[in-house]
Amino acid sequence: MERKLKDYALITLKGISMGAADVVPGVSGGTIAFIVGIYDELIETIKSINWESIKLFFTGKWAQFWKRINGNFLFSLLLGIGISVFSLAKVITWLLTDYPVLVWAFFFGLVLASTWFVGKDIKEWNWKTITGFIIGAVVAYYITIATPAETPIHPLFIFLCGAIAICAMILPGISGSFILVLLGKYFYIMEAVKTLDIVTLLIFATGAFIGITSFSHLLSYALRKVRNLTLAVLTGFMLGSLNKVWPWKEVIDNTHGMAVESNILPNSHLVEAIVLMLVGYLLVYILEKLSAKTTK
Repeated sequence: MERKLKDYALITLKGISMGAADVVPGVSGGTIAFIVGIYDELIETIKSINWESIKLFFTGKWAQFWKRINGNFLFSLLLGIGISVFSLAKVITWLLTDYPVLVWAFFFGLVLASTWFVGKDIKEWNWKTITGFIIGAVVAYYITIATPAETPIHPLFIFLCGAIAICAMILPGISGSFILVLLGKYFYIMEAVKTLDIVTLLIFATGAFIGITSFSHLLSYALRKVRNLTLAVLTGFMLGSLNKVWPWKEVIDNTHGMAVESNILPNSHLVEAIVLMLVGYLLVYILEKLSAKTTK
């Protein structure tokens, strides 16, 4: 695919959107990738980072290496994600603390719309896809009600957190950030980002690199061989994850400083929340239409 500079600028913007989503516990960057039409290319690009391509790098065949891993695309996307994560980490954590209902309302509309737009790509509904959809929804719902754990800060565990969370980040509907919450390391990693704790970030990034390059092969195979079933499971993931992004919550336990919340009926900011839900929904609609236009 021949791309111009403006195309890579657009990919960077898509990366910024993915990064913003990944910072929020409950919203998946994979969902954004799917909406903006780069999900399949992203999975195939990650899959291309293997022993053969790494061997090209270490034997000095850098031009071949760059072409093999779809380097221009990957660099543009990672640039956007990096800009977003490092610039929005403080803002997002502040908004989640001071304006939680409004933040969750926006992302509720975004995830709800995403569920519809991903689901409509399923070409055939049968007992297999329906079963996959139900299993995906149940698994995601269970993840959202699981209790956060108190866990160690040993480097090996941080490495493991990176490997697990990154797999969730590329799955639409399952938030890598929320997986970090369950593993008891969301605020620890966010603090490392804000303070530029290089050692912690390198350990986490190494785990993420190994996790995502391994998992991408499985996901690529599933999308090629059983695409409808895979999309059904991913759609179920997104539907089940709506429980996490419901705007109105109350804290039922705060053991070890990790808040366990329960959803409640709307009790504040109802009008503003509805408006922001609609904004989130319309944003997905616009992104989907723009993506469909650019891929024609």
